[in-house]
Amino acid sequence: MDWMLRDLADSVPLTRHVVVLSVDGLRMAQYGADIDTADRLAAACAGLQSLSAAVAQEFPGGSGRMRMVVIEVDGGFFYLMAAGLNAYLAVLADAGVDAGLMGLRMRDLVARIGAHLSSRPRTEGQRVR
Repeated sequence: MDWMLRDLADSVPLTRHVVVLSVDGLRMAQYGADIDTADRLAAACAGLQSLSAAVAQEFPGGSGRMRMVVIEVDGGFFYLMAAGLNAYLAVLADAGVDAGLMGLRMRDLVARIGAHLSSRPRTEGQRVR
């Protein structure tokens, strides 16, 4: 999966980090980030997707499922997108990134490999690898 994440980063200038995570905040893959950074981002994303799902419940007739969150902070942007069953795609990018291009490339990646970005539900006693 590394080459696909690298392709996303290379196709959108100013991309810093790309992380694939499970719904419970465990890093599944990363590009451009060391493991500690990727693990911190994945853990933070679990909380963010939970908050966004709570907000989504306020829309009548909706499924309550988060599709995409974009946060602009001093220095850049953070993107979080649903990427498959129990999986998410997260990207950190520097200020000046083309937000439309980033959204498009993230959607393309999810459409191409969404089934491979899924995370099986964990069962009691199952070891995380």
